[in-house]
Amino acid sequence: MLRVYFLQQWYVLADEALEDAIYDSQVMRDFIGLDLAIESVSDATTLLRFRHLLEKHALTQRIFEEINASLAGRALFWWRAP
Repeated sequence: MLRVYFLQQWYVLADEALEDAIYDSQVMRDFIGLDLAIESVSDATTLLRFRHLLEKHALTQRIFEEINASLAGRALFWWRAP
């Protein structure tokens, strides 16, 4: 679900649009490790609940900070928030 959340943020997609995009894009399904022969795409309501869960526990900012720190540690990201 975290990778699905990343796709939503990167491509600025609404929950319903993200669900459709995952069905339409093999690259997105490969990124999240989804095989449609075995499982289905999470529906828009599930995506919404997951996003709200992250927000409720203030995890979106922590995830952002951890990713930036990891990229900076590998010299792949040079900007740091003040």
